[in-house]
Amino acid sequence: MAIRKHRAGELVIEQTRNLGLVRDMLARAGMITDGIEWPAACYIVAYVGDEAVGVVGVESKIDAALIRSLYVNQSSRRRGIGGALLAAARKAAHTRGARHLYLFTKDAAGFFERHGFTTVAVRDAIAALPGVPQVEFYRTRPEELAREAAYHLDISADGVIER
Repeated sequence: MAIRKHRAGELVIEQTRNLGLVRDMLARAGMITDGIEWPAACYIVAYVGDEAVGVVGVESKIDAALIRSLYVNQSSRRRGIGGALLAAARKAAHTRGARHLYLFTKDAAGFFERHGFTTVAVRDAIAALPGVPQVEFYRTRPEELAREAAYHLDISADGVIER
């Protein structure tokens, strides 16, 4: 259920505290749900009307953040919803003090590369985010981590006004 009513067909991106909704969406997608209750995490949901159609998480640590679990329902893809969620997550990370944004993916490399992310060594992403739930999940499951690729985006200039 959305925090507030939306107009039919309108795309709205908003932060949520409804971890049940987040867990259900991630589980449906076959994504990791371990650690979503972490107090420093932020979850953002995309709604079309009052229907939740996508979700993304941000796990921040000092000056770095992890984009976690970007998912858009199959029926809602190719409409810019993933890009809108990624932009909202980038803004959320920046406002929490992050200068560097990381993520892990098995099958969405092209999407993230189109949004400016570049590959980095998995060990570098792990080292930048100690204690973050998804990183700790992977630390205890090296066989799963071995199937992931890591990506990075420098967001240190986000919000800077150039004259």
